[in-house]
Order: sequence, then structure tokens, then C-alpha cells
Amino acid sequence: MDTFRRLDTIMRNQPQSPACTDRMEVERYAEAIATMENVVAVLSDLKAGTSRIFHGAFSDSIGLRRYISENSIWEKEILELIPEADREEKYLAELRFYNFLRHLPRGRRHAYFLAAKLRFMPCGMKPVDVLHRMYYIYTPDGDALSHALCLYGPQAFDFPGRSVAVNSVTGQLHPLTSASDDSILSRREKQVLELIDMGRSSREIADTLSISVHTVSRHRQEILAKLQVKNSAEACRLARSLSIITR
Repeated sequence: MDTFRRLDTIMRNQPQSPACTDRMEVERYAEAIATMENVVAVLSDLKAGTSRIFHGAFSDSIGLRRYISENSIWEKEILELIPEADREEKYLAELRFYNFLRHLPRGRRHAYFLAAKLRFMPCGMKPVDVLHRMYYIYTPDGDALSHALCLYGPQAFDFPGRSVAVNSVTGQLHPLTSASDDSILSRREKQVLELIDMGRSSREIADTLSISVHTVSRHRQEILAKLQVKNSAEACRLARSLSIITR
């Protein structure tokens, strides 16, 4: 569950922004989408730490009609329908999507959403193949995430792999795989992190890579910033879970 904890920390620690998203507007949007597309829409307010659930007709297929709110950014009753291995895969897809967006210019981020394949196992019902779509909603100035919108409905069409970032303007698909994890850090940053994971000091890393200690320190800071972690131990754990480094 390291992936879940990392994702939860990222979502709960978004930078404060003076620009605010109109809560009522995004709630009306989520409700309209649920009604028009017959999906379950979960709108999570990352600042308040709460979620609202809006129901389309698909809710009846999975027995969730009475589920309307959650005192958490995680839709627990929906997550309980997903087998543990698939749930971990869901968290990993969301983390990969978050990192994918972070490397895009702010003005292009709104064009993308996550599409992922899930399987629900409702109690007393047949398994259901589900299409999970997720949109990150940024504050008006683009500095921070304010909400996450998840849509759950029947999987009516297929696409390559288990999860993709979709450009809703061009239709282009970007697979979110271990290869996309690998692109988070530069080649040199991965070399530095691998040596950190081996317990090498900054001086030893500098000597091994024929660079200065100052450059090693700069790479350390870049690694922490890119992986959104507080220290090198967390960076190594996350990088191993994403197969950015292996040992």
C-alpha cells in the first residue's frame, strides 16, 4: 500500500492558492455528468478532505444508490468493490497520471483525463467490467489541484493496456506503464538515486560519477521535488515501487 500512502499524501498536501475553484459550479457539473452519462460521479474536495457522490443509472447495477457522501477524499464503498490487486493498480495509475500532468505546461493539463480498466465485485452480483475516468481540477491560476472527479461506468469500449492518459482535444492516447515511470527522472538522476539506495555518501557518489558534491546535492533536490517526497529514503522506496530503480 505504499503507492496509496504516497498518492494520499500528495493529494492532501497540495500547495495553498489564493485562487479558489467555485465549489457549487463543479458540484453541478459532476451531478449533470452523472445524470447524462448514467455513471457514478465522485467529486473529491482536496482542501476540505470530503467527497460527494452523484448517481446515474449505473449505480443500481452495483448497489450504491444510497451512498451520497464521504468524510474523506477516497470513495471507500466503491474501493471495497475492487479486488485488492486491482485497487493497487488503480492507485498506481492515478500516481502515474499525476506525474504525467506535472511534466506538462500548465496550459495543457486541462486537456487530459485518465482512463483505466477496473473490475467491480458487488456482493451477490456478477463481476462488472468498469471504465474509470478521472479528471484533476486545478485552481484558476493553475498552481494547485482543488478537486478530483472520478467517473465510474460500464466498460463499453476497449483500449490498449490497463490505463492511459487521454488528450480529449486530439484523441491521442498516452499509455501509463512502467516506461512512463522511467521518464520521471533523468538518466543522471537515476544514477544518483541508485547510488543513494546503495548507501553511498555524496562524496562517494561524486567520485563515482566524476561530478562535484554540489552537483550531487542539486540532483538530490531535483529527485525529491520530482518524486514529491521529503527525504532520500522515501525517494528510494517510491522509485523501487515504480521500477525506476531496481535492486
